[in-house]
Amino acid sequence: MDKINKKVVLISLGCAKNLVDSEYTIGMIKESGYVVVPYVDEADIAIINTCGFIQSAVEESIETILRIAEKKLNGKLIKLFVMGCLVQRYGYKLEQEIPEVDAWFGVGRVKDILFYLKDDFNAPSRVVIKEPCDSFRDLGYSRRIQSTPPWSAYLKIADGCSNRCSFCTIPSIKGPYRSRPFDLIISDAKGMAQNGVKEINIIAQDTTMYGVDTEGDYSIERLIEALAGIGGIRWIRLLYCHPWKIKDSLLNIINDYEIVCPYIDIPLQHVNTDILKRMGRYSEKINPYDLIEKIRSKSDDICIRTTMMVGFPGEGKKEFRELLDFIRWAEFDNLGAFIYSPEHGTRAYRFKDRVDERIARERLEELMTIQQEISLRKNRGKIGTVQEVLIEGESYDKDFPLQGRTVFMAPEVDGRVFIKADKKIEAGMMIPVMIKDATEYDLKGVIKVAK
Repeated sequence: MDKINKKVVLISLGCAKNLVDSEYTIGMIKESGYVVVPYVDEADIAIINTCGFIQSAVEESIETILRIAEKKLNGKLIKLFVMGCLVQRYGYKLEQEIPEVDAWFGVGRVKDILFYLKDDFNAPSRVVIKEPCDSFRDLGYSRRIQSTPPWSAYLKIADGCSNRCSFCTIPSIKGPYRSRPFDLIISDAKGMAQNGVKEINIIAQDTTMYGVDTEGDYSIERLIEALAGIGGIRWIRLLYCHPWKIKDSLLNIINDYEIVCPYIDIPLQHVNTDILKRMGRYSEKINPYDLIEKIRSKSDDICIRTTMMVGFPGEGKKEFRELLDFIRWAEFDNLGAFIYSPEHGTRAYRFKDRVDERIARERLEELMTIQQEISLRKNRGKIGTVQEVLIEGESYDKDFPLQGRTVFMAPEVDGRVFIKADKKIEAGMMIPVMIKDATEYDLKGVIKVAK
């Protein structure tokens, strides 16, 4: 296959960490001489970067593969490649079930993808899995095609995970925790700033663990301090913090540096001691109540986001009520929740006392109803305040034609600010907005005009 003028599209599924891998993959493909296009119908070659974390993600990935495979059968595509977590987990089984895929690649196998894209690739379907690969570990930002808006980017500081939670497939898919080189991360951030990025969102499976696997005095605290000195960056946001690894020194940095968003993402998953022990997320040093009090003692303004799981094996009425009481007490600014998914290969999959799916769904609905009430009350508390808003473009609301985010809103997972504007405001601008109204998740406001 002659690569000259061959058009390649990459479809990225799953989390932001997966998205960064996709950005590096398509960047290296373009660097190799292929034409990158945004839509499948324009492409000769399609690559799907899959997620395989839980069954709902597995189903979405398979549905996407089948949908794109149909286009290949209809003659619209020459080649179809599939990569990522789903392949690392189920690759050899998938090869037998979906023969329309020309090659399957496990985590990080971008060099293998480039090899199979070569002119002489006419072989039958292949599976290239092996161990999770660090293809992107030493690649700089210049070799990455950013797919997020130009003013906001994800900065991935590590790959893999060594926490071994009983319900999680990530360590078996991605391998152990591996920090990216400190100097390369700083170089990446400088490249982002030079390209107009105003908001950097730090991501990893566990950002608080950064540097523990390396030689030298490297830590998430030192990394944030170095990032804070880069000119042009306005917001630095920290995501995916393991709750039991949050130190006072980290909270001090969030509180002391104006450039660091007063925002912390701590996926607690549950509060009941027995459930946390079974999850492999229990700590004798600090409990969830003490953790929230410690965070808020540093700053009343800090926004706390968490994730909760309902229906984990052993969660009875008592354990669930304890979780609801904790949520009422903690009053999280942002909260996401999901139902436990039993995954083959995890320790929790062997637990016998599973919760009925109907009961788990009822619990999820009850939990989110309580959180909606909390979120509405907190958002209404912002009415009358002036918030700096990063404008992201037009909205669907004709009365509030612009939308953006405050420093308390992470991209993709949190709410929005809908803005009434009498003048043209370009996306990427950061402007003061007077908040006039609020819903459970979103705010509404008008541009604050300087007197």
